[in-house]
Amino acid sequence: MDDDLQDGLEDDGGGFDADDWSRLKPFVGAVATLDDVQARRAVFALGETDDPRPIAMDLPQPVIWWEEDGEQAAVAVQAESHLGPDGEEMEILGLILPDGEGAVALMEDVDLVDDTDPTWRDLVTRAVDSSAADAD
Repeated sequence: MDDDLQDGLEDDGGGFDADDWSRLKPFVGAVATLDDVQARRAVFALGETDDPRPIAMDLPQPVIWWEEDGEQAAVAVQAESHLGPDGEEMEILGLILPDGEGAVALMEDVDLVDDTDPTWRDLVTRAVDSSAADAD
């Protein structure tokens, strides 16, 4: 593995703003292991699935993640396809949130966007400002 991958998730706590997200280093070309996650090279590793493989896509990739609490800005840094116990294909993304936290989402729960998307930029700005306010 490339040492730059580890640097990408550890530098500056791993967070980003609307103008520096592209510095996040992706985990590409392999299926992540628990060792990769523990070394902070990858966001997730799945064990009980079949036919795991990386998804070929440009990473890092800005996304809007549709979760229970509404929409949230994130950057996808890992993309894998796995077959679940029922044989259904799951496309899974490892996300980095503006505060540097990692999250896991299904591809169907995100919209791939450009970093000029006004909704994504607004969500990032609100998340970064909210984090700064919480730190005070």
